[in-house]
Amino acid sequence: MNRIVLFGLILPAALLLAPTQVSACPFCSAVSQTLRQEMATMDAVVIAESIPGEVQNAETGMIKMRVVKVLSGEELVQAGQVVTPVYYGKVGDGRRFMLTGVDPPNLQWSLMPITERGEKYLLQVIQLPDNDTLRLKFFHDYLEDEEPMLARDAYDEFAITPYDAVIALKDDMDHDQLVEWIQDPEMPADRKRLYLTMLGVCGGPDDLPMLEKMLRSEQKQGGLDAMVACYLTLAGEDGLPLIDELFLANRKAPYTDTYAAIMAIRFHGTESDVIPRSALLPSLHHILDRPELADLVISDLARWGDWSQIERLTQLFVDATEDNNFVRVPVVNYLRACPKPEAAEALKELEKIDPESVRRSNIFFAKPIVKPQPGPKASSSVLPAAPAANLVAMARSRQSLADAGRSADRQVAVQDAVADTAAAVGLAATPAAVMPASNRLGVVNVVILALATMLIVAWLALTSGAPASAAGFESQ
Repeated sequence: MNRIVLFGLILPAALLLAPTQVSACPFCSAVSQTLRQEMATMDAVVIAESIPGEVQNAETGMIKMRVVKVLSGEELVQAGQVVTPVYYGKVGDGRRFMLTGVDPPNLQWSLMPITERGEKYLLQVIQLPDNDTLRLKFFHDYLEDEEPMLARDAYDEFAITPYDAVIALKDDMDHDQLVEWIQDPEMPADRKRLYLTMLGVCGGPDDLPMLEKMLRSEQKQGGLDAMVACYLTLAGEDGLPLIDELFLANRKAPYTDTYAAIMAIRFHGTESDVIPRSALLPSLHHILDRPELADLVISDLARWGDWSQIERLTQLFVDATEDNNFVRVPVVNYLRACPKPEAAEALKELEKIDPESVRRSNIFFAKPIVKPQPGPKASSSVLPAAPAANLVAMARSRQSLADAGRSADRQVAVQDAVADTAAAVGLAATPAAVMPASNRLGVVNVVILALATMLIVAWLALTSGAPASAAGFESQ
């Protein structure tokens, strides 16, 4: 198959399969499918117990169990029925399990041991109303539960629920408990991100000294992106100088810290109405003084319609070296999107310096679309919790690219092409969530997207950037 045709087939497939998910926490994602989601996708769900004296097959793991309660699939299985699932752990007499079955009529069972308290939890979950806020009120009481299964499931429920429902839960949040969890050095980073997001909803000015101390600490213990966003939510525009000082204007700040701060600024500029974009833009301008990181924010400037940086970005293109020439394609994209005549003139001059970067921009990228100002109580699902955005962020690791011995500018351009072109067709913009999706489907989609992206990278490496022969790849 012609390589150009192959590329044309892969990229649209990757974009169409890109997972989309509405998320309550813009900085965290569900660890796995929630129990509620899992039960909804199964043909049958039951509570079963092992039969005393029944011997487990040592080779196959098969053992007979008696169904005690049917949670769903009453037409396929009844209480009192004996089923034969496979389990390689220790069963014991009278031990209870949650069994989920698929592929009727001969159901194939998966099982998970549960405690008496876990069984009560499941019976309540299946009766929860179809209302996001009311459901979260139930799961709120199980955050950091003593039973790991229940604590994980409660966290995952928050991670998949629209942000408006979290805001509506404000009066039910335990502020002091959230602060305690946030200050716990043993708290996993993903859960800390959720609790910081919640603190941004129910917290106030009295929380700022604690957050500032944590931001200044050399041991930030994860969740910095959510911490910065929470701090700015509570401090407003007055909090920007501290973030600039520590992460954005500070050239010695580690890449991961700077990237986390950029994500927080992006959240406030895209989905929050706490700080106006006009106040956020100078913070992003600091990154243009760091050529090795400038590509992280150029697309934001274009999407937010900030055309004040034409001269600065033009010079950044001219001064680019082998170590940061990946910045040239984003600069071209910015100039292509800019409506000012001086941008068009600058683009003509830059094409004389590096026609290949201009060509790649035209082939792989649609013009960035200026996004309107965010409104109040906007969804918070545009930050890098989404898997496609994580792929782009991972691709930006300069050291990883160097170790792999590939051209950094080519790989970054290809990775960004997947994300930005998807944004142009309304599928995902760093990433925009437009519809809910189960975690299982999301995992499959991420794998497919990753494979497609790797094939594109391999094609570019093999052809060494040879000119495309298909006119259909020219951007309109």
